[in-house]
Amino acid sequence: MIKQIITIHRKKYATGLFWQPVNPGVTPYIYARQLINKSNKKYSLLTEYKTMIGLTDSRAGVKAGMAVAAPEIMNAFSGFISFLGVFETDNHNFYLIAVRNGIILRDVLIESETDARKAYAELSNMPDWNGLFAPSGWGMPRSQEKFLSEIVRKSSAVAKLRQISIVKSLTPSIALIVVCVLLGLLFLYKPWEFKKSVPVAKDLTPNVIAEYQRQVQKKIEEPVVKQIEKPKVIKNFPYDKLPDVLERANICYKAAGFVMQPIAGWRQQSLKCDDKYISVRFMRDFGTLNDFYEVGANVMPGGIVTQTSERDISVRAKLPEVATSKSFEERSQDMVVRDLYSIFQQMNMRVSIRPTSITVKNGEEKDIVKVIELNASSKLIPYEFMQIFNDFSGVYMKSVEWNANNRTWDYKIVIYTK
Repeated sequence: MIKQIITIHRKKYATGLFWQPVNPGVTPYIYARQLINKSNKKYSLLTEYKTMIGLTDSRAGVKAGMAVAAPEIMNAFSGFISFLGVFETDNHNFYLIAVRNGIILRDVLIESETDARKAYAELSNMPDWNGLFAPSGWGMPRSQEKFLSEIVRKSSAVAKLRQISIVKSLTPSIALIVVCVLLGLLFLYKPWEFKKSVPVAKDLTPNVIAEYQRQVQKKIEEPVVKQIEKPKVIKNFPYDKLPDVLERANICYKAAGFVMQPIAGWRQQSLKCDDKYISVRFMRDFGTLNDFYEVGANVMPGGIVTQTSERDISVRAKLPEVATSKSFEERSQDMVVRDLYSIFQQMNMRVSIRPTSITVKNGEEKDIVKVIELNASSKLIPYEFMQIFNDFSGVYMKSVEWNANNRTWDYKIVIYTK
């Protein structure tokens, strides 16, 4: 692996950071610690830029105090909300950056020109890039060539790396230990005294003693009635087995590529991915049914075909299983709704959010579970869109539909809350 460092105007810049948006009101340092705890990678350096944080590690060749390349490029291309660019560096490597709706998706230095072209080609297939930048020799459509020395100013240093100190993260634990030690010393210095009030027999009258003996004898003679306890009902809730959010989104997107195969004479009308199946609907232009079945059997093996009419055909395929785990949002419903609105307002994206509740029945018992239903349309593909919810738990992508007419993804999301 090459060092993630590029040189512009004799100044070194860090690349290859892992970028994540930060929700309003969340402390970037605390959020960085949360990401590190969830990740299997050991990040040790942090930078902040606008509403994002970037994480990296000194093993990539970078160090604290070094300027970061991605914010410099975003500043230079401030007129583009979404852009994709590849730039050749002085040592003939290739720096790739992809920004969607003001969020950095890719930020990496690639050693091979072949690998750089492949990565660019894959990303350029996504719709609605405002700007495309690539070396002129590549012959990429709609792209223009730019040079890093022209883009980044000599004195520029928009963002720099800083160390993620472990001392800060240990401070609450140290404080708790100190309090426990002080309480222990206090206990040793002045132990607590517990007195138990016990009646003395000599203080009791003969009548009281006789009544006491009578009550004891009565207890001995009474039959013991054993109560039969009802078996405990094991409660099951919808949030006990939720699929991994990003893995499920990625499977939906890959499955979409499987069923949305071009068939001459047939137009793809819509696509839907729900909890078990991916399905696509085709409308006839000039093709024949024989053409459809002949080509479809080769490009979509195993697909279940439903023929509504001679002009309307649907193909459905079963999705692979996704590992599940219990996931539940501990924050209140009102707080989650507020945070969601803030995120979508920041991204300038329309959204419908409805707090409600559902009734879950376990045996004879009924429990009320609070949920948030969210509907949104976006140009972002499922894997990108679901990253919006990285800071939330209890998230489930109920379905996603591709609308071929306006080329958008329609999402239905459920969040289980406290």
